[in-house]
Amino acid sequence: MLLDTPICDFGWKAPDFTLKDPDGNSFTLSDYLGDKGLLVAFICNHCPYVRGIGERLAADAQTLMDEGINVLAVMSNDYRRVPADSPSNMKLFAQHYGFPFPYLVDEDQSVGKAYGAVCTPDFFGFNKDGELQYRGRLDSAGMGDPQNRTPELLNAMRQIAETDQGPRQQIPSMGCSIKWS
Repeated sequence: MLLDTPICDFGWKAPDFTLKDPDGNSFTLSDYLGDKGLLVAFICNHCPYVRGIGERLAADAQTLMDEGINVLAVMSNDYRRVPADSPSNMKLFAQHYGFPFPYLVDEDQSVGKAYGAVCTPDFFGFNKDGELQYRGRLDSAGMGDPQNRTPELLNAMRQIAETDQGPRQQIPSMGCSIKWS
């Protein structure tokens, strides 16, 4: 089922969480906020929308990380119902796309629910104080040709890092519904 993300609720505070990657390493949101903000991306392995942007997401995330903006990705799908999203497949997926960021398992789906994540991909851009400033799409290309894309997420996160404020005009991300248990 194709869904759009809700409009950005500017200033909404990021609930803290600690999640593990497929190797069992723990990552805590508050440790990643940083001076320039944090991007939290809800993604999964099987979604054609995530697959369609995988390489661009990895490249844009690397650019952000090189500029001191932290990135975490969360997989909230019920992987017992969707085995393609299992932790072992998450490792393969992250390697395939060259993800430079931690890709975390939301085992009990509590983080996805706390954030109100609705689809994959669903992007949450926070300023250094953990206040939501972006909830839009990766770029203007979507599933199409990325040649002349506008990197909206990259531009928004750079603006947030500089000003603590996200752009007022945001176009929702769209993707597959999160598979709740």
